[in-house]
Amino acid sequence: MDSSTLISAEALAEQLDSPGLFIFDCRFDLARPDYGRSSFDDEHLPGAIHADLGRDLSAPRATGSGRHPLPDAETFASRLRDWGLNQDSGVVVYDDNNGMYAARLWWMLRWLGHDRVALLDGGLRRWRQLDLPLADSTTRRRRGNFMARPRPGMLADIEMVAAAALDEERRVIDVRGAERYRGEIEPLDPVAGHVPGARNYPFTQNVAEDARFLPAAVMRDALLQGLDGIAAEHAIAMCGSGVTACHFLLALEHAGLPGARLYAGSWSEWVTDPTRPVATGETP
Repeated sequence: MDSSTLISAEALAEQLDSPGLFIFDCRFDLARPDYGRSSFDDEHLPGAIHADLGRDLSAPRATGSGRHPLPDAETFASRLRDWGLNQDSGVVVYDDNNGMYAARLWWMLRWLGHDRVALLDGGLRRWRQLDLPLADSTTRRRRGNFMARPRPGMLADIEMVAAAALDEERRVIDVRGAERYRGEIEPLDPVAGHVPGARNYPFTQNVAEDARFLPAAVMRDALLQGLDGIAAEHAIAMCGSGVTACHFLLALEHAGLPGARLYAGSWSEWVTDPTRPVATGETP
């Protein structure tokens, strides 16, 4: 597996028997917490392991944190070893949406220093369209030797976000839907609106109707416009709880614009303190 961003269903199908290949099923539904596991039990890609956003890819919510805090790096590395992951494993992640949940694991593996990871472009929808094989059984693997090498420079904390949002030389990009950014609706968090100074770029702009990513050159032009003259390494991505922002970061990487940081706490952390400012409307 050569890609570190996206892999097509056709290419993955040819590599299913490759030694050391790991496939993670990241299906999830915020409204139905058990949906991902039950759907996985029904059928999944051959050899896949289920990684649940709530149980595996997040720490328990604490006072002042967002809805999906990142787990401790070593705690998550131990979980990866339990699953059987090795230092030299190639990883593919997928879900049945547009990659919005699987991208979280894509980003987390890179955060821990593991670059051999790609998202299945089009996810389970594309796999089924091509009538590719599915399974309902799981295979237990022996404990792996994966060791975390965290990259703290991939993260931004709340102080960095507050400063960057008001700095013309940096950008905070809020990738939630425009109506949530404007504060017209807020289905998940107690306060509607956005961080003053943050700009809106809905992550769904990077995928077509079939859930596959747009061509890299097309995305690059749009993303450069969204960054408005600022290099990606001076940008911070945020969303509701640090999940779909990872999808945006994958798009940047695939478009050849690496280096942006993730604000993992995102809006759900920002609004835990009522003294933090909130903006509404289209203006950053």
